[in-house]
Amino acid sequence: MLRDPSTKYRPFPTIDLPDRQWPSKTISHAPRWLSTDLRDGNQALIDPMNAEKKTRFFDLLVKVGLKEIEVGFPSAGATEFDFISGLVRSGRVPDDVTLQVLTQSRRDLIETSFRSLEGAKTAIIHLYNAVSPAWRRIVFGMSRDEVRQIAVDGARILRDEAAKRPNTDWQFEYSPETFSTAELDFSVEVCAAVMDVLQPTPERPIIFNLPATVECATPNVYADQIEWFARNIPNRDAVVISLHTHNDRGTGVAAAELGMMAGADRVEGCLLGNGERTGNCDLVTVALNMYTQGVDPRLDLSDIDAVVKTVDYCTNLPVHPRTPYAGDLVFTAFSGSHQDAIKKGFAAQAARNDDFWEVPYLPIDPADLGRSYEAVIRVNSQSGKGGVAWVIEQDKGLRLPKRLQADFSRHVQALADETSRELNAADIWRRFEATYLPGAADRFILRDYEETGASGDRLFVGHVAVDGEEKSISGRGNGLISGVIAALAETTGPNLDVVDYAEHAIGHGAGAQAAAYLECRTADGQIVWGVGIDTDIATASVRAVLSAANRA
Repeated sequence: MLRDPSTKYRPFPTIDLPDRQWPSKTISHAPRWLSTDLRDGNQALIDPMNAEKKTRFFDLLVKVGLKEIEVGFPSAGATEFDFISGLVRSGRVPDDVTLQVLTQSRRDLIETSFRSLEGAKTAIIHLYNAVSPAWRRIVFGMSRDEVRQIAVDGARILRDEAAKRPNTDWQFEYSPETFSTAELDFSVEVCAAVMDVLQPTPERPIIFNLPATVECATPNVYADQIEWFARNIPNRDAVVISLHTHNDRGTGVAAAELGMMAGADRVEGCLLGNGERTGNCDLVTVALNMYTQGVDPRLDLSDIDAVVKTVDYCTNLPVHPRTPYAGDLVFTAFSGSHQDAIKKGFAAQAARNDDFWEVPYLPIDPADLGRSYEAVIRVNSQSGKGGVAWVIEQDKGLRLPKRLQADFSRHVQALADETSRELNAADIWRRFEATYLPGAADRFILRDYEETGASGDRLFVGHVAVDGEEKSISGRGNGLISGVIAALAETTGPNLDVVDYAEHAIGHGAGAQAAAYLECRTADGQIVWGVGIDTDIATASVRAVLSAANRA
C-alpha cells in the first residue's frame, strides 16, 4: 500500500445540491421491488444455476412476494433463452408477477429478448448502455453524441418490437449503466432522449434504473445523485426511478435506503446480497430494516431459514453466520452481559402492557422470522449465569433462583474450559443433573416417605438409602422440610439451616411437574444448593433437601 494514496487515487467529487431534501426524509412505505437473483445474481456464480435450480429459486421469489423478477439475459445463449421461454409457457408465473429480461442496445439482442417472452401476459424489457466518461473513453472510444444515439436507437427498436406483439402488456426500463460515475447532466440528457422515443405517461411510466454500477462514493453522494436526477428529469410523473446498488464499499444497503429517501420508487437487488464482485443490494436486509421501523415491506420473510436454505442450495454460496437477520448467529449471544440483558428483556416484554418490541440487543423479534428463542442465547467460556439460566429455562422449564444461577454457572464455566467448545443444551443439562439431581453414587437416595401430624408439629418418616444401606429415618419439625432436615441430623447427615426456598410448576395440565430449590448453610458456613423435581411438590421439596445434603 502507498504511504500517500492521493498520488494514485482521487476523491470522488461531491454533488452541488445545497438545498438537498433527502436528509430530513424517512422511509414510510415499501418500494417496488425487483429481484435480479436469476440474472445479475446468476451471472456472478462460479457455477451458474441449471434449470432446476433457477426454477426452484423462481418459486422462492414468488413465495416471498416479489412481483417483478428479472429472470435472465435471453440473448446470452440457448440455455438462458430456453429457461425464460419455458417459464412463460409453464403456467407457473402468477398473473400478478411480471417477468423482466435484460438486453444491450443492439437490434439482434433486443429482438431475441422479445421472442423469449412471447405469450407473456405482461413483461418488462430492460435496455442498457454505459454512459460514464471512463467507459466512453476507454471501452468504446465514443463521444457523448454517439453514446446517446445508442440509447435512442435501442429505444426505437423497443417501441417497434412491442408494437408487433400487442397481446403482451410491455413495459420498458432503461439503465444509463455506470450512472454512479457519469456526469449527471449527461445521464438526464440520455434518459430524456429515450423518453422522447417511448413517450411514457403517468399511466404508463418508464422505469429509469440508476445503478451504482461500481460503488465509488459514500451513500450520501449517491442520494444526492438520485435527488438531482429526480429534480431535473422532465415529466417526473411519467418516470419510475429505480435503484441498483452494488456493495464495493460495503454500503450497498445504506445507498439504497438513502436513495429511497431521495425519491426513488423501486429497488433492485438479490436475496442475501449475491452479485458480482462484493454483491448487490441485499433485499432481505433492506426489507427487514423497514420492518423494524414499523413499515410493512410487503415481502414475506416469516420463514427466514427456508429462504437461506434455498438460496444456499441454488447458488452454492453459504450465507455468512453474521449476515443481518438471516445468519445463524445474528440472534445469538455468547457474552454473559449480553445474555443477562436479553434474559431480562424477555421477562420485561412478557410483563409489558403493550405490544411494542423492546428487548436489548434484539432489534427484531426472532419469532417473526420463524426463529426459535432457544437459539438466542448459547453458552461457551464467555457466557455468564444469565445465559446458562436462559438455556435451562427454555430447554427444561426450570426457573433457577438468581443465587442458584451463580452457583451452577461455575460448573458450566468449568465444563466449557475443559471442552474448549460451545456447549449445547444437552451438555448443560447433563452437568445440571450430575450436580444437583439424584445419582447412583449419592450418599442419600430417597425411596419413599410419609408425613403425619398437625400443622406446626409434623413427623417425617422416610425410607432412605444411606451410603448404600437401606434405612428408615424420622424427624420432627414445624413443616415437611424441617422434618427432613431433623431426620438427617439424627443419622450421619449434615446439620443444615435453610437460607431460602423457591418452587414452581413446570408446564401446565395434569401431567405437569414441580421444581423445588433449597439454599442451605452447613455448620461450618458452607452454602449448598439442593434441587428436587417430581410430579408432587411435597416430594420435590424432600428431594431438594436430600440434594443439598448430598452436596454438603
